[in-house]
Amino acid sequence: MWPLCKKELRQFFGSLTGYMAVAVFLIAAGLVLFVFEDNILDFGYASLDRFFLLAPWLLLLLIPAITMRSFAEEFRTGTYELLATQP
Repeated sequence: MWPLCKKELRQFFGSLTGYMAVAVFLIAAGLVLFVFEDNILDFGYASLDRFFLLAPWLLLLLIPAITMRSFAEEFRTGTYELLATQP
């Protein structure tokens, strides 16, 4: 299972797509936490409520985009059957 995980991570970060997905998530989370109104610095204490409201919506958009590319690559290389038989 570990070689399969390494292969997928290498494939994900082997192209610009992986880095762009991580960058989009971090930039959006940073904007919400530190730039927009009612950020954590206004209250004098750290409150991550806005982050936990935003993170599921960002991931709802990013994960399918990443997964579609990953599935297309697996079908193209013919390794989908190997993934489908893993526990």
